[in-house]
Amino acid sequence: MEHLIQHFRKDEQPFIEQVVSWQHEVEDRYAPKLTDFLDPRQRFIVTSIIGQYDTLKTANAGLFDNAERQRMLIYPTYYEPVEEDFQLTVFTIHYPVKFVQLRHPDVLGALLSLGLNRGKFGDIRVNEHLVQFVVANEVAEYVRLHLTGIGKVKVHVESIKETETLLQNEEEWLEESHTVSSMRLDVIISTVLKTSRQKAQALITGKKVRVNWTERDAVAFELQEGDILSVRGSGRIKIIMTEGRTKKDKIRLQIGRLTQKS
Repeated sequence: MEHLIQHFRKDEQPFIEQVVSWQHEVEDRYAPKLTDFLDPRQRFIVTSIIGQYDTLKTANAGLFDNAERQRMLIYPTYYEPVEEDFQLTVFTIHYPVKFVQLRHPDVLGALLSLGLNRGKFGDIRVNEHLVQFVVANEVAEYVRLHLTGIGKVKVHVESIKETETLLQNEEEWLEESHTVSSMRLDVIISTVLKTSRQKAQALITGKKVRVNWTERDAVAFELQEGDILSVRGSGRIKIIMTEGRTKKDKIRLQIGRLTQKS
């Protein structure tokens, strides 16, 4: 376990301890454990830790296709997970689309302002006429009763059956190859966005960069495979993998860039 932990970052320690306690819980009770919604980095940590044990397995679900946020089930190998185990509800938001257009941040803000923990709801999908989002069953009724307005807009939410059409993700990751001198945050941003190191550093110190959903303002922050960066105004970058070094000792890097389909 020790050798595993050193691959993770110091500030991920509390989450790692949480995962280890889930693992003990499943082993002691010999029964599955359902987590809250986790982002891809957190799921990577869970699978890395649980993957060490032959007696345990993991599964995940977020209802939407390629859901970014998903709940995980950690379970003993004898157990066969079923969809109901994930305890998920999908809601559609009805609102006067003729007069107003709800955006992702509006919906996210409204859910958080209900006092909901971010771990209790999953992805929010938005198009011109429709908003759908996934919540944990244990808060579904609370959300249904209390989410009556978003900003100044009156809304009505109702749960839908999974058999009804769920919104598809209109996002497309494009893969690119780069060579970089190091895995520093400022180096990667300046290379991928084709901008100067100074500009990249200004974005970072100006708190416009998140790595795995956490704001990072240290220019020399070291990136790893699997990290997802979001740079305000420039979309997202996923570090897919490092493919060894060039003769000049530069790192070959495979990344994904996220573009929104219009």
